[in-house]
Amino acid sequence: MEISTTLKYAGDAVAAAEEAAALEQAGVDVAWVSELYGFDAPTIMGFLAARTERIRIGSAILPIYSRTPALLAQTAAGLDAVSGGRAILGLGASGPQVVEGWHGVPYDKPIQRTREIVEIVRRVWRREAVTNDGLYPLPLPPGAGTGLGKPLKLINRPVRERIPVFLAALGERNVELVAEIAEGWLPFLFLPEKARTVWGEALDRGAAKRDAALGPLQTVAGGLLAIGDDTDELLDLARPFAALYIGGMGAKGRNFYNNVVRRYGYEAEAEQIQELYLSGRKQEAEAAVPRELLRLTNLVGPEGFVRERLAAFAEAGVTVLNVAPAGPDPLGTLRRLRALL
Repeated sequence: MEISTTLKYAGDAVAAAEEAAALEQAGVDVAWVSELYGFDAPTIMGFLAARTERIRIGSAILPIYSRTPALLAQTAAGLDAVSGGRAILGLGASGPQVVEGWHGVPYDKPIQRTREIVEIVRRVWRREAVTNDGLYPLPLPPGAGTGLGKPLKLINRPVRERIPVFLAALGERNVELVAEIAEGWLPFLFLPEKARTVWGEALDRGAAKRDAALGPLQTVAGGLLAIGDDTDELLDLARPFAALYIGGMGAKGRNFYNNVVRRYGYEAEAEQIQELYLSGRKQEAEAAVPRELLRLTNLVGPEGFVRERLAAFAEAGVTVLNVAPAGPDPLGTLRRLRALL
């Protein structure tokens, strides 16, 4: 199992990127850069590439609605070039709140868009003259534009023609698509013991259609990390983050994270967290997050307990453990994790 971490997207971007060099020395294999409605991820990723030598650099995530397929392909190929083949293209549909509120485009047909984008970016990296029929007509047909467009291929020769594509997905049809077409899966609020119950059938349906050339599906999941006998209070640091996503990332009926927690069996709790958060009572929403949910979706506790959680994540198919080290010595904690693995 490899180790990854996600750089903080709300802090000092330069400091976060500089920190990646220390993370690399501590044994971290992958650094993920978020975007949401903060700084654009590719700028930070390019800076990160210049400050590191070994660590792989992934976007987690670039929303599929904010860039054309060709631009996504160009961005990933450019990052792969400046990093010496260390790029991972992490994509996701995000949600209506961000896509329509921030980018001002309709949130429609996420699954079809994802499939077409993945097909197009791979054609670009193979330096094919790209054509496409569907949501992204290439070239744009007469009547939709000037009619002067023609199939083009990437000018540069990519470092790799197969840059790994990781997809963020939680819904059954999205997860099925991931298992069919992507190198990796980026779930969220991952509870290992419930993963097969929630996503098993979708993963199996997708795997049945998977091209063997893609190799086994990589799964990235984890949570807050603290190892020691006096770390129990650190688990509460995960409450604001959990409450934000369960309660505030989307409207009622359109919050994918809330739906997942319900499917884990916390229906009443998910309902209460959302009610509190959307009414502005954020601290009460944080307090309403079940401690059991926090305990099972993070890695916080004595070394023996963390070992048990590592085994549970591995048993659930996690290949890249994504952690956020807490406490006074985060780099030391990461080294301890590496030793346990």
